[in-house]
Amino acid sequence: MSAELGTAEIHGAITVVDQIPVQGARRQAGPPPTPDTVDTPGTPAAPVAAAAPAAPAAPALDTRTLSRALFLRLATLEAGSAEHTYVRDTLIELNLPLVRYASARFRSRNEPMEDIVQVGTIGLIKAIDRFDPERGVEFPTFAMPTVVGEIKRFFRDTSWSVRVPRRLQELRLALTKAGDELAQKLDRSPTVAELAVCLGVSEEDVVEGLAVGNAYTASSLDSSPGEEDGDGPLAERLGYEDLALEGVEYRESLKPLLAKLPPRERRIIMLRFFGNLTQSQIGEEIGISQMHVSRLLTKTLTQLREGLISEA
Repeated sequence: MSAELGTAEIHGAITVVDQIPVQGARRQAGPPPTPDTVDTPGTPAAPVAAAAPAAPAAPALDTRTLSRALFLRLATLEAGSAEHTYVRDTLIELNLPLVRYASARFRSRNEPMEDIVQVGTIGLIKAIDRFDPERGVEFPTFAMPTVVGEIKRFFRDTSWSVRVPRRLQELRLALTKAGDELAQKLDRSPTVAELAVCLGVSEEDVVEGLAVGNAYTASSLDSSPGEEDGDGPLAERLGYEDLALEGVEYRESLKPLLAKLPPRERRIIMLRFFGNLTQSQIGEEIGISQMHVSRLLTKTLTQLREGLISEA
């Protein structure tokens, strides 16, 4: 087919391709062929009119040949022109079966097949825009890695429950591969140091990459427990009762009252209740008697207690 196809010729070629399977289907669905004569009991055999000669079948067109001709035509057109857009759209429609073939490899994923085909079509469009027919490479060979790569990128960016940097995603894959190889070689699970030497990274990176695997999938708080996890959903089994939680209100109420105390009284309170010192040790620390410390503590505690009661 010549590379100088015009818009009308391209449209006609695509129309012929679309009509070929339809004509075949009509031939299969039609009535069985009628014999030339019909024998009727008691009557002489009467000739039956012969069927009209069938129209010659349209010549079959090879998709690769047609795509090659369209790419040669596309290279001569100005980008953005109406004819360039038409030829480009025709190439996309003509090669959509390639996208469906590549998408079938991912049918086991938990994503609708329509979404996977859409993502693969984006890769097809990128391949069409970058393809150079003068390099002597068939378009399906050139486009398949781009389509599959676009689909894999889609799963890499959307299938993680928690979004993590791409560097850590790739490190996790490398750790998985290296771990399997070292486990076969050493006949045991490799250590963090051995994984770091194998990949040429630090041990901190290995630990971080191993921890990233927990972000790939997430469990629901309402999920049913396993046999060894006890009774009740996960939300009822997480956390614990914080005994210090009851004192939060008192601490927050005491903060402004403590700030109003004189420096010496505030220091005595800190040494007694936060430093766990005795009254004698506090007296030695401040330079006063134990009896004086006792009187100051009693006076200060009474003042704080009255302040809490008045605020309540």
